[in-house]
Amino acid sequence: MRIGILGTGNMADALGTHWARAGHRLTVGGRDLARAGRLADRIGHGARPGDLRAAADAEVVLVALPFGVGAEVVGALAEPLAGRTLIDCANPVGPGFRLLTGHGPSAAEQLAAAAPRAHVVKAFNLCHEDVWRMRPPVFDGRPLAVPLCGDDATALARASELVRDTGCTPFPAGGLDRASLLEATAALFIGLWVGDGADAQAIAPPLAYAHGPADKN
Repeated sequence: MRIGILGTGNMADALGTHWARAGHRLTVGGRDLARAGRLADRIGHGARPGDLRAAADAEVVLVALPFGVGAEVVGALAEPLAGRTLIDCANPVGPGFRLLTGHGPSAAEQLAAAAPRAHVVKAFNLCHEDVWRMRPPVFDGRPLAVPLCGDDATALARASELVRDTGCTPFPAGGLDRASLLEATAALFIGLWVGDGADAQAIAPPLAYAHGPADKN
């Protein structure tokens, strides 16, 4: 699969490395071509640098840019991104671990509005980039599950393949209108982890108890 990456930061590095190792053809796109070149060299496995427009010329494009910048860049590339799968991993989380989107559209929906003929999937936003560097992310013998929100079946299938290439399990989480729930979950978890030092995973009971104990007598 041809994959373009918009951005040259830590998420671009972590996810791009998995995908290049899996045999996908990567183009790392950035405004700073020298920085894009350094990241492509670090990823290796045939990854090549380019400008943002070159990265948009791919079947799947990872938008690994800060909230706000992503919609601006995607809007400028709306025409070449038509028909592409866009994966949004951004977390619009600000001071006090509050959602910067407020009660408005999610970050993923803002990308979809900026490039209305692209197919956006929200994914990879619930973990720190160092988790995505693990080979693979497995905890207590169970591969990490990655929720996916999107509306296009082909885009979701492509994103699911890329999830599996990181050693994780894709987890369908509904349409793009539910991306705001993933972003709110990230805000909650980051606040618990970073702000309170709490084990956020401990807030959910095992699946068998999700509807209460099986034996209520």
